[in-house]
Amino acid sequence: MTSYRYGEYQDGPDPLAPPYDVRSALDEMGDAILSGSTPLDALRDLLKRGLPDAPDRRGLEELLRQVRQRRRQLRENTRLDGTLERARALLDKAIGQERAELFPDPSDDARFRESALDALPSDTARAVQELDEYDWRSAAARQTFQELRDLLRREILDSQFRGMKDALANPDPAAMERVRQMMSDLNDMLDKDAQGRHTQDDFDSFMQKYGDMFPENPRNLEELVDQLARRAAAAQRLLASLTPQQREELAGLMAQTLEQAGLADQMRRLGDSLYARRPDLSWSSPERVSGDDPMGMGDAVGALQELADLSELEAALRQDYPGARLDDIDEAAVRRALGRSGVDDLEALRRIERELENQGYLRRHRGKLELTPKAVRRLGETALRRVFASLDSSRRGDHDQRDAGAAGELTGSTRAWRFGDEQPIDVVRTVINGVRRGSPDGRIQLSVDDFEVSETERRSAAAVCLLVDLSYSMALRGTWAAAKQTALALQALVASKFPQDSVQIVGFSNYARVLAPDELAGLEWDMVQGTNLHHALLIAGRHLDRHPDFEPVVLVVTDGEPTAHLMRNGVPRFEWPPSRETLELTLAEVDKMTRRRATMNVFMLAADERLREFVDEVARRNGGRVFAPSADRLGEYVVNDFLRARRRT
Repeated sequence: MTSYRYGEYQDGPDPLAPPYDVRSALDEMGDAILSGSTPLDALRDLLKRGLPDAPDRRGLEELLRQVRQRRRQLRENTRLDGTLERARALLDKAIGQERAELFPDPSDDARFRESALDALPSDTARAVQELDEYDWRSAAARQTFQELRDLLRREILDSQFRGMKDALANPDPAAMERVRQMMSDLNDMLDKDAQGRHTQDDFDSFMQKYGDMFPENPRNLEELVDQLARRAAAAQRLLASLTPQQREELAGLMAQTLEQAGLADQMRRLGDSLYARRPDLSWSSPERVSGDDPMGMGDAVGALQELADLSELEAALRQDYPGARLDDIDEAAVRRALGRSGVDDLEALRRIERELENQGYLRRHRGKLELTPKAVRRLGETALRRVFASLDSSRRGDHDQRDAGAAGELTGSTRAWRFGDEQPIDVVRTVINGVRRGSPDGRIQLSVDDFEVSETERRSAAAVCLLVDLSYSMALRGTWAAAKQTALALQALVASKFPQDSVQIVGFSNYARVLAPDELAGLEWDMVQGTNLHHALLIAGRHLDRHPDFEPVVLVVTDGEPTAHLMRNGVPRFEWPPSRETLELTLAEVDKMTRRRATMNVFMLAADERLREFVDEVARRNGGRVFAPSADRLGEYVVNDFLRARRRT
């Protein structure tokens, strides 16, 4: 007997899981796109803000704000001369202890030693160098001076190798010998890599011996070089950020300490190798900081390194350079600056960007981000929903077209009954639904959800022409976004509610052209002069002639009177004020529309007296109507007028 066990799918992502829903993200982008933004700018704005339906996830702007806040905190709480100040304090303490030991002694040797202490230079590095061979009489002073030496060794090595200060907390000759051997092996490995002979096994062997000295746990030589180079560059920036006197003193102390530890040559080799491999880093730019509490050299270098990382992260989060992608943002840098929650927020934004492409809403063509037909359909539905939302609920019949053609033939398909349906009830399907649902007593009891109606075909269809002004004045008056949204909404309405209709959208400026549905969303106005309604009516007339049995519907959206016409040679001619020839040719096409029995309704977006005179003449000749809606109600007027015409049909 075969047995089955069910549980969570373990072999990768669940193949039956629903796809990631990015429709709300696309709708948010649609707000910007329908207002005239490019798809790329709309996507960037969305990623900056984050999704409103995911308030627990931060957008790039919030991540950027927190990065800048962290930078400000570091600048205001970092003081770079802590090691130098501590070294001076220990030096003064040692000298004071020595003087206290010498003062009671009346011998000439004591006076000679006091003279030597009096003659010490004010420069800390030179004073330490001269005292290096001094035979201390005070045991306490000798111990303090050794403490100074240990401090310098720990801080200087920690400035180059993160965590070295803790590793050398207890002075141990064996520990220092191990550091010297590590640096020698590291330089040999870098030389071997420069010759092309390095292998991953070499690196693994190195980390097996010295991994405790590298708390960041690099996985390969490239990561190790990146970590060391960034820290070495930060150490150089620390020196550049000090005053000239401080820089000279600290550089002298570093040189003495490395020479005394037997690390000067190895450190010089390492520095040259790191600079040669990462010259792109900022090695000598000073950093402005203003903290009150002095920091040790290792901690100060760490702060400067973090400041550099935050600067790079800030530039990546701004996403304001050509070809910017979220993949450019270093996840490790986000983790260091903002923690795990920052990484999760970044991944959520990356998923939006990735899924918009994977699910077919966006595509990249020749380096340019474009909307796909699927995305345009979605934006059209969004625009249509906005138009419907603005319609008065008391005029529900203007847009809620429930029947699928009650006067036509049966299509053979059914659908669930909705309030207001006039189609015949499909009795068989309704009863079957009741049987499937069942009842406790075995009797068939029908509920509202069981009813289905038979769909029918429409007997009538319409040839729809929407003529949209693309002239530059539409952008200047702020009406272009509304016109584009209206075109998308009408296209979506016809495709979803009246699939038997044939719709053509014509854009016109100095000349006219047919606009495909896919280019509507990304369409921009024309930076030219001219309102060639004559050419637009010619194109619309051809569309109506191709559908002689369809009901003609012509809608014109414009903000200016005709100022251009198409000459016989096909070249557009612009004249301002409008020439007599332009007006006569345009009105001749209006008369042709009248003979086609096509009613022209004009939506006037400017209160211009000459435009008013022209559209009144169009209405007189054609019998159509003139509307003067505000830009934010244009879609409502156009869609409502189209639905009125379809109801009449």
